[in-house]
Amino acid sequence: MHFRHINKYWFLPLLALLCIGWAGSWEELKSTAGTVNSVRAEFIQEKHLAILAKPLISEGVFYYQAPRSLRWQYSRPVESVLLMHDGNIKRYVKRSTGFEEENNAGLEAMQVVLDQITQWMMGRFDESPMFNAHLEEAGRITMTPKDEAFKAIIQRIEINLAKRPGVIEDVVIYEGQDAYTRMRFINTTLNGKIDDAVFRKVP
Repeated sequence: MHFRHINKYWFLPLLALLCIGWAGSWEELKSTAGTVNSVRAEFIQEKHLAILAKPLISEGVFYYQAPRSLRWQYSRPVESVLLMHDGNIKRYVKRSTGFEEENNAGLEAMQVVLDQITQWMMGRFDESPMFNAHLEEAGRITMTPKDEAFKAIIQRIEINLAKRPGVIEDVVIYEGQDAYTRMRFINTTLNGKIDDAVFRKVP
């Protein structure tokens, strides 16, 4: 797998929706994961770099429908949409003429990661071939890449679970000594009805 093609941000919401609730063991996490069929949440992404006086802020919304449908949409500063429906992936970026579909090698890498994330949707973090997962006290999961090439992109990921099952406080991805990205989630709705068109159509 060519890790250089992976956009390190697009799967953060996926990590979030997979961290289902406050759990004291992997068994509890897997049990609770089975109760969530759909998720809708807004997110605020903060990109922190040592050279920046203030973090770069992005905002958007994502939808998830079991077993393998997703819409991850940035509303600012640049509008883009990642769609996954029944495992098929498409990505669109808004240009002056409207949304245009992008086709590149990165989508192939995304497919590989999504296949792995399918396990996480069932709470099987401890079975990941890509990450070493540690369930810590106070509802935190720390994930570190097993592959040395992947470590050049991501050093570790910290996922802080909320007490409400199906909701998290934030996800922090550490890319280097002076670089990290935090994603906060608000207005989360669980197990609501989502039309299939949400995962197939842009806008």
